[in-house]
Amino acid sequence: MFENLSDKFQRIFKHLRGQGKLTEENIREALREVRMALLEADVHFKVAKEFVAGIADRAVGQEVMGSLTPGQQVIKIVNEALTELMGGKAEPLKLTGKIPVPVMLVGLQGSGKTTTAAKLARKMAHEKRRPCLVPADVYRPAAIDQLLTLAAQLGLPAYSSRVDQRPEEIARQAILYARQENCDTLIVDTAGRLHVDAELMSELGRLREILEPAETLLVADAMTGQDAVAVAAAFNESLAISGVVLTKLDGDARGGAALSIRAVTGSPIKYVGVGEKLDALEVFHPDRMSSRILGMGDVLSVIEKAQEAFDEKEALQLAQKFKENTFTLEDFRNQLRQIKKLGSLEQILGMLPGMGMMKELKKMKVDEREFVRMEAIINSMTLGERKNADLINASRRRRIASGSGTTVQDVNRLLKSYEESRRMMRQMMGAGGTKKKKGKGRRKRAFFPF
Repeated sequence: MFENLSDKFQRIFKHLRGQGKLTEENIREALREVRMALLEADVHFKVAKEFVAGIADRAVGQEVMGSLTPGQQVIKIVNEALTELMGGKAEPLKLTGKIPVPVMLVGLQGSGKTTTAAKLARKMAHEKRRPCLVPADVYRPAAIDQLLTLAAQLGLPAYSSRVDQRPEEIARQAILYARQENCDTLIVDTAGRLHVDAELMSELGRLREILEPAETLLVADAMTGQDAVAVAAAFNESLAISGVVLTKLDGDARGGAALSIRAVTGSPIKYVGVGEKLDALEVFHPDRMSSRILGMGDVLSVIEKAQEAFDEKEALQLAQKFKENTFTLEDFRNQLRQIKKLGSLEQILGMLPGMGMMKELKKMKVDEREFVRMEAIINSMTLGERKNADLINASRRRRIASGSGTTVQDVNRLLKSYEESRRMMRQMMGAGGTKKKKGKGRRKRAFFPF
């Protein structure tokens, strides 16, 4: 979403870094370009104006002019200002009060409320909470069916509401149902409209009085740009929302909503939707988002994804297998499955420092179907072949290709990838995992990301 803005910022800062000394004139010229980049990214014009004015006050002072690396100082100031603009730090949900703690999702029709309710429930379940999903949109029967289906997929309880019920009745009955199911959280998916109107706000106000939610979260579509900011302002005025969930942040919109909502409404962005799958909901970290926009990467998010996807015990066992040269095709298949858990590889690569600046990377499209093909090939092998790849001769390769619906060339590529992985990891173990450092009698541990 922020690719165009990121490109413009990097060009501006590259020009600044190339100058041996900065003057007040060339700093102000760079900041004019920053302001234009923000406006082109659909940032609210008042927000863009105040943002640039705040940077100018600091950038033309001694902090930058007296620095040995003035270009880097300007980048540091912009990074800090961007982080502050988006809220400064991540704001977790405040799930306190009577059990079950109600969380109310509001927003316009089509913003992604129903899917977000399921994503939020999944995230809470992973955090050892027991949420109950409540479909309260009686105007769209499909929304009720959809949420009940998603709850079943997640193995979580959901109150089976009916279209002939009033939303207020659903809220009261759902609280009782959640207590019976020993749920500690109630996630209520409310009705939406195509636009903000008095009838909708009145209904949501009545629901709010009954539920007394700990959190009232507005689900807003980031693809709508400044419209999302206007919607957030309208909902905040009527319902005093406690936070925003910004959906479709993986799309190709210009990203101005993410940079404007906090400044315009005062309500923090708490989560962002980054895909259609139920695990594609992330806590919004303003500092990390700022780093991504400025092309400095987001290593912390990569580490968190890896920690969630990879089991520490299995990683240690894997390291031992590489050390003993007993890494098999079965182990290789398990690693492919864990890599798939990380999510979109293009997103992961985009979070690495410096990668956002590489035009070659941006053009590259990772075909994630290749992982499916590779796993199918390994599944078509016998147990003996998976444990000893040396057994796989030409006739076996033809049989494996036929059984997996692939070609012999595909099988050859997989076996080559497997051998490359073994060779690379043996080299890493030899360089960092088995040799002693000079003057010290202890071994250096190797780090295995996969």
